[in-house]
Amino acid sequence: MTKRKVVQPDLIDLLLADYQKPEDLIGENGILKQLTKAIVERALQAELAIHLGHDKHEAVANERGNTRNGSSAKTLKGDFGALPIDIPRDRDGSFEPQLIAKHQTRWSGFDDKILSLYARGMTVREIQSHLEEMYGTEVSPTLISSVTDAVMDEVKAWQARPLDALYPIVYLDCIHAKVRDSGAVRVKAVYLALGVNLHGDKELLGLWVAQTEGAKFWLQVVTELKNRGVQDIFIACVDGLKGFPEAIEAVFPKTAVQLCIVHMVRYSLNFVGWKLRKAVAADLRTIYTAATVEEAEMRLAEFDAKWGMEYPSIVQS
Repeated sequence: MTKRKVVQPDLIDLLLADYQKPEDLIGENGILKQLTKAIVERALQAELAIHLGHDKHEAVANERGNTRNGSSAKTLKGDFGALPIDIPRDRDGSFEPQLIAKHQTRWSGFDDKILSLYARGMTVREIQSHLEEMYGTEVSPTLISSVTDAVMDEVKAWQARPLDALYPIVYLDCIHAKVRDSGAVRVKAVYLALGVNLHGDKELLGLWVAQTEGAKFWLQVVTELKNRGVQDIFIACVDGLKGFPEAIEAVFPKTAVQLCIVHMVRYSLNFVGWKLRKAVAADLRTIYTAATVEEAEMRLAEFDAKWGMEYPSIVQS
């Protein structure tokens, strides 16, 4: 039996970074729900195609003349909260989905599989492995193969989808996760681009997997964003990787590159001993949570007076 793949907690922490409320991740337009809904509905459509014997818009291929008949709304409850799903129907009511049973209302342990479908190398074998876990061992190889093809198409379409011309803020960061690759567990770099659009909604622009993190690969990422329609970014929020700002400015020369608050605090606390970290972190918080620039400057002056002699590097940062 295939070993269950668990997404590293750091990936979830990164997606939650800078969020104001839980709904930003699991709300109506949350990142996790967008990914989950797309995969599940595409898989159900593939199931129905197997049941009817023909794809959508193709000639009827069964003796009963059974065809598609729209969809019915259903709400699933699980680790991701409440998720509305459109369940496809057939005219004679004989279609019984296997991924989501007719009277099933709960589904747990699925969110990590959805994320890994997007974040990993997306080989057919890996996706088949996930689908076998989702469906169980009693599903025919033909159904698994058909759903795999549909999922592959959905993933590729999502990765290459056009983006907005302008994003006020884009968060760019990379985490290192253990993934199963060709039968072995390896540590790979997962690059993430999380944008805030003009409506104030957070949108996952893309996931990329590589062996290591580097400025050259980030240059490929931002170039791909531009090729997919992004014309300008007001603020790019990044970590302190060497050459990262230059890679962004090479593609978006007018973008203001800002070091992520989380990374700034971590960098600053590297200069502080364990006994004083809590006190220094509390004083730093008064700076980056200030309501106005003037208040932030005043809090910085207070921090400088208190800690400047001992930690001048923090004040400069």
